[in-house]
This record gives sequence, C-alpha cells and structure tokens, in this order.
Amino acid sequence: MLLVRNGLLVLVAAVLLVAGGWTSWGSARYALGVSGRETGTVKVTSCDDERCAGPFVPVGKGRPRERVSLVKAASPGVGERVTVALRPGGDRAVRTGPAGVLYAWVPFAGALLLASLVIAGGLRWRRTAWGMGLAGVALLVGAWVAL
Repeated sequence: MLLVRNGLLVLVAAVLLVAGGWTSWGSARYALGVSGRETGTVKVTSCDDERCAGPFVPVGKGRPRERVSLVKAASPGVGERVTVALRPGGDRAVRTGPAGVLYAWVPFAGALLLASLVIAGGLRWRRTAWGMGLAGVALLVGAWVAL
C-alpha cells in the first residue's frame, strides 16, 4: 500500500511539472526565438486591464503592423519600447529578452512550488522539496525583478 501511495504522489508531482513546463513552453518558444517567428519592437501606446498595445516595427524581414498587443504584466508601460516576437496567425506578441524569457517560465515556477508541496507533504522528501521550492521562488523573483 505504501508503494502505491508513493507511486501516485510521484505521478501527481510529475503531472504538475509536465503541465507547468508545457504551459510555459507555449510562450517561451517565441521569447527564446526558437520558433523563427517575426521579431521587432513595439512602442506601447495604450493599456487596458489585461493587455497593452502599440505599433510593431519588424527587425529584418517582415511587415510593420499598425497594432499588436502583449500581456500587460510583461509590458514596461505606456510610451516605452519593448522587443517582441509575434505569435503565428494574429496580432499577439510575446516579450523577448531576459525579462520575456523569465516571464514565460512563470507557470513552470508555480508548478515547481506546487510539486514541492506534494513532495514534502506526501513523500517526506524534504531536501528535494526545498530544492524545487527554492528554484520556483528564484524563478518568480527573477521574473519580477527583470520586469
């Protein structure tokens, strides 16, 4: 019975980590430049409750766009210029550079924190849990400082 319980807890922790990594990779691949998408700069001209927007000027090949939007939390503020990569098939942008990469990995940081609770509370692997928890906190603090 103990082996089954431990196996299930390891499975739950693994699912949390895989889900966090998968969610983060959705934005991180554009922020890291792995996808080969259009990159450029956006001058933030307006913000609402969730998103900020402005005109897009490409770097290299690509076409300028009158208006693209990015998540408000990753935006430096109205009047600032930020480097971005465009998501395919729309006007959504992802911030690039160190701040954008760290922000993209925030869901994985949350998964690390949740998995550390499962590992500490259920499996009693305290050192592993502390390591994962501290890694998650470091990633969250790094993203907050970079933004």
